[in-house]
Amino acid sequence: MKQTYEWLDAYCLGRPAAEKDYKEEWGVDRYQVGGKMFGMLGHDNEGRHILTLKCEPAFGQHLRATYPEIRPGYYMNKEHWNSVDLDGQVPSEVLRQMIDMSHELIVSSLSKKKQRELLGEEVTS
Repeated sequence: MKQTYEWLDAYCLGRPAAEKDYKEEWGVDRYQVGGKMFGMLGHDNEGRHILTLKCEPAFGQHLRATYPEIRPGYYMNKEHWNSVDLDGQVPSEVLRQMIDMSHELIVSSLSKKKQRELLGEEVTS
């Protein structure tokens, strides 16, 4: 059964300090935190509606092996980024987990100072 992801935009923007812009040259919506992208919503070269997200490499490999709709990131580093065909059957819970992981990976790559500025909280790690 095909999934519908009407919640996707609101969920991405609901991540702490998330912002969205449209990159006209690429024809995509980008979800960012601290000026760094954690999600990209657009189409691949075959016209499939995709969301591209960063994942831990081992988790990304697991997802690709489990769901045929999850492939190496379109036009991205294939080890760290994964593209999800939004016309497929990936469970919403899995997609939410991927979005959360991508956001967390990008936030953790920012300086502690930048994290505090964006998140307004004490950063301990």
